[in-house]
Amino acid sequence: MKAIRIEEPGKIDIVDIPMSRIENDNEILIKIMAAGICGSDIGIFKGSNPVATYPRIIGHEMTGIVTEIGQGVTKFSVGDHVIVKQTESCGHCYACEHGRDNVCVDLKVRGVNIDGGYREYLTVPETSAYKIADVLDFKTAVLIEPFTIAFQACSRGRLQEDDVLLVYGAGALGSTIIEVAHSFGCKIIVIDIQEDKLQQALKHGASVVLNGKSKTLKQEILSVSNNYGPTICIDSVCTPSSIEFLLDVVGNAGRLITMGFDPRPSAISQFKITAREIDIIGSRLQHGNFEKVIKLFENGTINPTDMISHIFHYTDVKEAFEVIKSGNFRKIVLDFSN
Repeated sequence: MKAIRIEEPGKIDIVDIPMSRIENDNEILIKIMAAGICGSDIGIFKGSNPVATYPRIIGHEMTGIVTEIGQGVTKFSVGDHVIVKQTESCGHCYACEHGRDNVCVDLKVRGVNIDGGYREYLTVPETSAYKIADVLDFKTAVLIEPFTIAFQACSRGRLQEDDVLLVYGAGALGSTIIEVAHSFGCKIIVIDIQEDKLQQALKHGASVVLNGKSKTLKQEILSVSNNYGPTICIDSVCTPSSIEFLLDVVGNAGRLITMGFDPRPSAISQFKITAREIDIIGSRLQHGNFEKVIKLFENGTINPTDMISHIFHYTDVKEAFEVIKSGNFRKIVLDFSN
């Protein structure tokens, strides 16, 4: 069968690999139908993902159809439509035993440090897949996975209806955060430097949008947050300077959620954290959010079809990555259906 593999940074190929087969009674075999290209996939291609190993079959946002089940499988039947969880954890370390298996000490992430879903067929334990309604389009449903990441960030930030949330960056990650936060009912301030992304943010539920190039940006943030500052800031720009900026604008007793993997240090002051008792909280992947987000998709609370800017057949993956190099895209989905 065919798979997409990054041999080394900058080199991506379609390769022949052995057919995936069920080897354990608890496994299911899935015909992959669609897979999304994530920022982490782009980072692996560029060589900037600090936890990736090579060569690697990438991809962790994938949907498909169950074509075979192991003898011990109870959750699925042949023909079920599914989405695959992106991680495998040990189940017995401190993090796992305290409901934080997304940061397991022996965490395996599909498409990052174990082979992922950019392939025609994939075998996973039944605990690593979730049913999705047949009426959901496979290409749209790949977005469930990034929305679980957004839900995790909002949950880690203890987002509530009376919060003023600042989302810094309205790209693919920021857009999912905006839609999830909108379902919480809070006020949402969005900052980006591209006007088209700001207009899209308004459609997704932003209350106020501000251009990040403004010379009076800090004053504008204060003005639209009741002269207090945002009570939660979520960093979806994820650079060393972004956390510095957000620490300056978050209000007293606020929470600052970081989601980036940039290994470069940031210059932040203890005084700014301690004096205002700011919580700086990391948010990685997700824990227990798939079923919640699937329901939001199935009942129409989240309807993100306009987030997908390009669809390519998987055999045109190199062309897809050329579009990524241009920067002129939102979400790219690969079609594995035939």
